[in-house]
Amino acid sequence: MSSSAELIIEIGQAHDGSLGILHSYIDAFSKAGADVIKFQMHLAEAESSEFEPFRVNFSYEDKTRYDYWQRMSFTFEQWQGIKSHCDEVGVEFLCTPFSMKALDWLEQLNVKRHKIASGEVTNLLMLDMLAEIGKPVLLSSGMSNFLEMDNAVSIFRGKGVETSVFQCTTSYPTPPERVGINVLAQLKERYNCPIGLSDHSGSIFPALAAVSQGAEMVEVHGVFDKGLFGPDSSSSLTISEIQTLRQGFDFIGKMHQSPVNKDDIDQYKDLKKMFGKSLGVRADLPKDHIITRADLEAKKSDGRGIDASDYYQVIGKKLTCDKAANSVLALADIEEI
Repeated sequence: MSSSAELIIEIGQAHDGSLGILHSYIDAFSKAGADVIKFQMHLAEAESSEFEPFRVNFSYEDKTRYDYWQRMSFTFEQWQGIKSHCDEVGVEFLCTPFSMKALDWLEQLNVKRHKIASGEVTNLLMLDMLAEIGKPVLLSSGMSNFLEMDNAVSIFRGKGVETSVFQCTTSYPTPPERVGINVLAQLKERYNCPIGLSDHSGSIFPALAAVSQGAEMVEVHGVFDKGLFGPDSSSSLTISEIQTLRQGFDFIGKMHQSPVNKDDIDQYKDLKKMFGKSLGVRADLPKDHIITRADLEAKKSDGRGIDASDYYQVIGKKLTCDKAANSVLALADIEEI
């Protein structure tokens, strides 16, 4: 893992139900710089009922949203292969459960941490089970207010569970005025825990801003092309954008880890001499001329005569000799200072 902020790339539904495309994403995202690749485990029969309002036609291929979730699902054996692939390429496998059955499967896969979707923050059935499991949790806050978040965090802290909290806006794509970058500081102060941003803007800017403000983790969706079918495509980053984001995280991380002492300017000695200025005269001036500020110019480089910072000491002094225009003014050229 990089020493900079943790970069979590969400595949979500970008695979469109294709196991082959999903594995292609694992390779692409790991090469682009992901520390963690995140998935969603949707098991339609476990998480949905006949009353689900999403049971509507919304695609060319699926009659209902329920059919869509069925098409997005994989068998347990396939999930084993997905996690193994992540292990092979050196990224953490992270997955959001949307049912207790999915949580059971993830525990069988021996995941390191659990990610809680914003829609599950008030699902105490799942939260209590996660607290009993005891693994670190990443809690997304998208559809929750502080009271609901307080309750969720208290459940985990009551069991000593390591908890991280993410600012998230459940809007796809999220416009800049709704990202809520200000909430990061509020989360840090309120919960005193690692904080992150789960971003759906479809741009790299919120993530970079969040890391600059101290976010330890950022989650973004990734996709091969934003024109592909899927609920998250327009809210995702392309491979090249993910690469740029990784570079940005590393650059910002190095800045944070390398505080600069503004009083230590020894490294600039030679440059200061090169770019420093000595006093010169702007026009031909005769001997005994009384020097005014209008007569003076600051000329490169330093150390060639009277330093430009000492100009006030020569104002009102007489020249001891004629001075040609653009010549440097030396101590011997003026009456004793």
